[in-house]
Amino acid sequence: MNRVVKSTRIVALILFTAILLSIYAVSLYKLQIIEGKKYAERSQNSISTDETVKAIRGNIYDRYGRMLVTSRNCNNLYIDSGQLFNAEKVEDPNAVILQLVRLVQETGNEWCDELPISMDSPFVYDQYMSDEDSTRLELFLEDKKWDADISAVELMAKFRTRYDIDNHYTSEEMRIIAGIRYSLNMHFVVQTTDYIFVEDASMELIARIKELGIPAIKVKTSFVREYHTPYAAQLLGYIGKMSAEEYNGTETRVGYKEKDYKYDSLVGKDGVEYAFEDWLHGEDGEVRITTNASGTTTGMVYLSEPEPGNNVYLTLDIALQAAAEQALATHIAKLNEQRELENQEAILSGNTDEVMEYASGGALVVVDVKTSEPLCIASYPTFDLENIMENFSELVQDESAPMFNRALNGTYAPGSTFKPVTGIAALNEGKVTVDYTIHDEGIFTKYSDVDTSYMPTCWIYGKGSHGDVNMAKAIEHSCNYYFYTVGDLLGIDRIAKYAQMFGLGEPTGIELPESVGHMATPEYKAEVYSEDSTESEWFVGDTLAASIGQSVSLFSPLQLANYTAAIANSGVRHEASILRAVRSYDGTESLYTREPVVSGDVDVDESYYEAIRHGMRLVVTSGNSLTVYESFLGVDYTLGAKTGTAQRGEHLANNACFICFAPYDDPEIAMAVVVEKGGAGANLAAIAKDVLDFYFIFQDSTSAAETELMLLR
Repeated sequence: MNRVVKSTRIVALILFTAILLSIYAVSLYKLQIIEGKKYAERSQNSISTDETVKAIRGNIYDRYGRMLVTSRNCNNLYIDSGQLFNAEKVEDPNAVILQLVRLVQETGNEWCDELPISMDSPFVYDQYMSDEDSTRLELFLEDKKWDADISAVELMAKFRTRYDIDNHYTSEEMRIIAGIRYSLNMHFVVQTTDYIFVEDASMELIARIKELGIPAIKVKTSFVREYHTPYAAQLLGYIGKMSAEEYNGTETRVGYKEKDYKYDSLVGKDGVEYAFEDWLHGEDGEVRITTNASGTTTGMVYLSEPEPGNNVYLTLDIALQAAAEQALATHIAKLNEQRELENQEAILSGNTDEVMEYASGGALVVVDVKTSEPLCIASYPTFDLENIMENFSELVQDESAPMFNRALNGTYAPGSTFKPVTGIAALNEGKVTVDYTIHDEGIFTKYSDVDTSYMPTCWIYGKGSHGDVNMAKAIEHSCNYYFYTVGDLLGIDRIAKYAQMFGLGEPTGIELPESVGHMATPEYKAEVYSEDSTESEWFVGDTLAASIGQSVSLFSPLQLANYTAAIANSGVRHEASILRAVRSYDGTESLYTREPVVSGDVDVDESYYEAIRHGMRLVVTSGNSLTVYESFLGVDYTLGAKTGTAQRGEHLANNACFICFAPYDDPEIAMAVVVEKGGAGANLAAIAKDVLDFYFIFQDSTSAAETELMLLR
């Protein structure tokens, strides 16, 4: 019985195996013999291409983790030249181009126009053509063997002939077609990446193009930057396409090519985006896409995954930055309103020589006294990063220079805000003691026998005298006579030495481009006036002027803020850095945390700093500067301050400077404010007060939600 069952099972297994083999053989025959030709043709008609997958760029945050700049995915539209100029698929390429542009306009998108010629006749070249556009046009003309000096009108005529642009088109339509044909051709000639027809295309536009079945359009995913604050525009910077020079590099700068960047990579062009490019830029990936003869994607395989960039955390407090920018804008406007009234009065009274210029710009920097970390770096006027590309030409041409970062790149005579340097030098070199008094004679006549035309006066001369003043009182009253005397005793070399020790006219260490400025010295004056031997000579009057912050001394607001922090910190000075930390894109890994770096220590007797700081406290509390006194009357914090009025010449409005630190007994922050043509330094006390109020009062009592609302105003 068991033997029969066993035999039956064996027979069943053999039959089942035979059936499977038969099915397999039939399928194989069908695949290889019957349908083999079809699959072979399909395989031959399939095309595999490798495409770059853009890595998302890292985010930028302030010191408290508030989002400043982030990235979001977007769709870019490319024109496939192979399909556009395939006569079997497209009968009239120019008509398709115009149809695409009209769709772009109807859906509220913008196309990328790279031809530096006006959009309508009479055709002229763009007055403010970028270096990149100029280089590309030169290479294009060279490739076509066309005259390098060809006019815009002649070039448009050649485009019409070369691209078969019919006469029935309007001049604007001709220009649109020529621009896109030029870009498609130019990108091939220059051997750059594909021409992006529309960046960040809307889904409505993409849907309309697909709905109408318009050929030759490819959609690729990329990213665009999103700005979560309207403030700190000059600091944050922007990204854009790299130039050939940036890609290939120069003698002094490594090109992005050496860093394995693709030519179509978006890179930081200015500000933080540029300074921390290596941290923010990710690693692009690569994908292999297979399409059939009809252009339909049939397969996609990632050869390498994109790696996102890292997140950068700045030292900035964006809420304080907002308060600073608003204070500058508000009070400069008020200052100009007052000046308008004064000018009208001067004109009506016939005193036209008293008409003064209007304040044209300003800067405000706040740093942490203990670390020199910039908490805000404000410059006025400013601009909106959200629309920088659309408004770039206008911004560049704007005479008020909104893209110029006055806080880092502007250099100004410090005026009397420099007097603490002269004071520390005089005390430490033993020229005076903290209690030694000098009588204000009004006119400094020591060198009158040498040059009767040079007898500098104290600012109060003609109204009275400061009498006998010691160091603290000299700072309080800003007594020029006192500082002429000690400056003369010191000599310019010692004054310059201490200025350097306090970081004035020296690099601050910040990662962004900055102007170093200069301390007035015989060597620097000779350099400035190298073409005029008379003006280049150094006189004793130059030393006296330099001792009170005049002459040819020029410093940046950031340098003034750091120097003020050193006064508050008893001489210890730190390198400035706007970078606080770097973390991975997902926030799980700390890649860098900056520690404070001491860059100098003006190590003198503590009593010297106490005398200087006491004098700065008296500037605020004594009432001798009524404007400063009234500005800070009744505030809940204490501070020390010094005003500065930098003369620019007869009948020219003076530049105004103001430095301060607070709280007085245990300083946390130091500030420098400069307003171009702002008049007296005391005028800036109101600006400083608004920022100090925010730091000490408003910020502590404001919820996170309220702060966010304030930032979005």
